[in-house]
Amino acid sequence: MEITSLEQRMDNSATTPLFYKIFALVSGGMFLDAIDVYMASGVSSVLLKSGWSTLMENTIFLSVGFMGLFIGSLLAGLVGDRYGRRRAYQMNLLLFGGFTFLGAVAPNMIFLIFCRFFSSVGLGSEIVTGYSMLNEFAPIKSRGRWCAAASLIANCGAPITMLLCTVLIPKFSWRIMFVLVGVLAIVLWILRRDIPESPRWLMAQKRYPEAEKIIQQLEGNHTHQQADFATPAASATHEPKIGRSLVVAIVAVSATIICQYTFTTWVPTLLVKRGINVVNSLSFSTVMMLGAPTGALIGVLLVDRIGRKKLIVPTFILTAVFGLLYAVQTNATAVMIVGFLLTTCFYVLMASVVAVYVAELFPTAFRFRGSGIANATAKLLTVGMPYAVAAFLTWFSASLIFVMISAIALIAAIVVWWLGPETRQKAIR
Repeated sequence: MEITSLEQRMDNSATTPLFYKIFALVSGGMFLDAIDVYMASGVSSVLLKSGWSTLMENTIFLSVGFMGLFIGSLLAGLVGDRYGRRRAYQMNLLLFGGFTFLGAVAPNMIFLIFCRFFSSVGLGSEIVTGYSMLNEFAPIKSRGRWCAAASLIANCGAPITMLLCTVLIPKFSWRIMFVLVGVLAIVLWILRRDIPESPRWLMAQKRYPEAEKIIQQLEGNHTHQQADFATPAASATHEPKIGRSLVVAIVAVSATIICQYTFTTWVPTLLVKRGINVVNSLSFSTVMMLGAPTGALIGVLLVDRIGRKKLIVPTFILTAVFGLLYAVQTNATAVMIVGFLLTTCFYVLMASVVAVYVAELFPTAFRFRGSGIANATAKLLTVGMPYAVAAFLTWFSASLIFVMISAIALIAAIVVWWLGPETRQKAIR
């Protein structure tokens, strides 16, 4: 049995019912994760207002979430590459769902913080395993589109979470959100018990007979066409250099997450200081929120059509431009328009960098660890950003925060353009 033949069959596989099932299960996990992220913010404010928690406890609650994401990203990489994608995938959802559900019966804030930490470990693992696993199952020609589509589904979690918190918490208290997310995660874990192992990982472990059985299931009634193997899209191969790939992945993911997090966290404070009071209005929140699915949809439509670098590099540059424009706006309408465009850029990057490009930068044997290290580094830097921004505000003008966002985005554009390979429709061994 030739490994080249198996790899070619995977590269040219059709989107059969089994692939659709894998896509649905991965997207479901990413969607739940997005709900959990926004739920934590909504619930923490309710806990503080009700007197169930203190400001310090809320700070710890949110901080342990970031620390859990950091540990989970690293853990997913180690487990996924060493013991298999399937095992890592089941482990993270069990952690996430089990401890979220347990948080619903927390007798005090200390216990809830404990549950939040371990559920966040599972959450951090899910982000790494979800996109990387889908990347390994998808056909080459549509790999980017499927991974970006999972990001689009995940980004729909923000408005849905806001709606659920608004409707359910006043009637059933904050605990209902933990019950809902925990139950859905456990149901999804049960549905994912029979998800197949990645054939690409099995081939990397030289377990060729097992890989072929799963490839046959993926092919279904579609027979692989030998003629297709000679097409340029299927024959082009990217041979990753791990050191170089790590630099590109860490810079690209960190820039994407830091810029998005800094913007959404500090914009209200900075704009209010400048006398622009649209921040808390429904129209401002709605316009900004619409940028998330819009950006993710743009990523879905373009990532395979024009290529990774041709989408990522210009989007980082546009992020830098809109960041500078945002810094000088004094009109409420202009703030919303430029803010929408900036948010759209952030989520184009989420769909193209985090969901697609990072996993493609690494060989199969190192893919989960590479993605895990990149995401873990980004989470660790995010933890330190509030302190960096606070110090920055002490010494400089508030508008320079947006200049900082623009500088980070521009550096990322240069790194991806200079060091990043183009991975569109290329086999990655």
